[in-house]
Amino acid sequence: MTDQTTSLDFASLKLPKAQLENLNTLGYQQMTPIQAKSLPSVIAGEDLIAKAKTGSGKTAAFGIGMLESINPRFFAPQCLVLCPTRELSTQVATELRRLARYRQNLKVLTLCGGQPIGPQIGSLAHGAHIVVGTPGRIADHLRKKTLDLANIRTLVLDEADRMLDMGFIEAIEGILVHTPDNRQTLLFSATYPEQIRILSQNFQSSPVEVSVESVHQQTQIQQFFYSVNADNKLKTLIDLLGHFRPVSTAIFCNTKQRCNDVSEFLQQQGYYALALHGDLDQKERDQVLVQFSNQSSSILVATDVAARGLDIDDLAAVINFELSRQADVYVHRIGRTGRAGKEGLALSLYSDSESYKLAMIEEYIGQDVIRKTSDELKSASRDIPKPRMTTICVGAGRRQKVRPGDILGALTGDAGIAGDQVGKINVFENWTYVAITKKFAEKALGRLINGKIKGRKFKVRKL
Repeated sequence: MTDQTTSLDFASLKLPKAQLENLNTLGYQQMTPIQAKSLPSVIAGEDLIAKAKTGSGKTAAFGIGMLESINPRFFAPQCLVLCPTRELSTQVATELRRLARYRQNLKVLTLCGGQPIGPQIGSLAHGAHIVVGTPGRIADHLRKKTLDLANIRTLVLDEADRMLDMGFIEAIEGILVHTPDNRQTLLFSATYPEQIRILSQNFQSSPVEVSVESVHQQTQIQQFFYSVNADNKLKTLIDLLGHFRPVSTAIFCNTKQRCNDVSEFLQQQGYYALALHGDLDQKERDQVLVQFSNQSSSILVATDVAARGLDIDDLAAVINFELSRQADVYVHRIGRTGRAGKEGLALSLYSDSESYKLAMIEEYIGQDVIRKTSDELKSASRDIPKPRMTTICVGAGRRQKVRPGDILGALTGDAGIAGDQVGKINVFENWTYVAITKKFAEKALGRLINGKIKGRKFKVRKL
């Protein structure tokens, strides 16, 4: 694998001043290893194979260079990013929009399944520069002839190994033949199996290969495994939460039903827990992820649909309520904590019959795991920490030209709410979510219900 550069300063790259200023505003102080190794090749227009884990800064590794290749005056898809899941597609599109702030009138469109195809067709008719989506839905649009990929300059396969695991290989190959032969193809993958090599040989031209080690080092994430009886799992889960008292926790289960059971149990115990799994429609998924990421909910109970691409700042802990049968899934799950050099906590429950799974994990990560018993958990106060934020939903979004500044302006100023009481503002296609500290939630709700945004009244409710 090739090391492209030793400098971690974005200014060492051939980037416009406006882009460097935007990166600084967004908090991009220095390149991560995958960015430092990938960006020179991306900017040079070379094909690339990059082996890197989730959480290593992959989106910026292809996005920063990709944006420079776009002609904003030409309203046709010029860049296509394929992702394995709706969640990752949404997060990639959100980050690309942030990275593209220095360029005016650049449109990023998300095309994923689980959403009505009609509005997507309407959005495509208005033109988009970057399309981010799942292979299945992109293939649907190609069949309907509602998406034209004849002008694609850059194609990105994000988490390519995951897409192949999910059976998308035929869909991907079908999509690739609709793109120009002279396109730039960027392939990002956590692993490099034979299928990835074959895909690269068939669809890439002399790709540069780069690789970085996992950003999750042994010293960053404390990993503890607790032996439990099957009928004692829920009590032990409560003991774990009471003993460690994490401010934010992702709990992983293997099935949708178990996910619902655990989240309902936690809610009955007084915890602010939400469930995320494949039975939720896209709006429900968005609402769950928004509330968890903006600190309106402190616990997310999820199936592995969220294990990849779940990007939450400062996630304090991951709990494996059920261990996966695959060791690499365990690593992806715990990789949601201990990011960007911060310390993390990974707690796992297992029965005696699952000891073989621990052996598989030890072999995969190359170290012995720490086994404990639930007796070692100290009895803790039942004073359950409450989330500091409340989420308000506004029935308007990008389609209505709403921007975060419009929401912030409606809440501050005459409303008398200080800016530091307003948290994350997430703008979607037809709705916007804003986090408000609990103390000012009712006041903010009243202000938005009775006031106007961009001179118009919209439906407003508290989640």
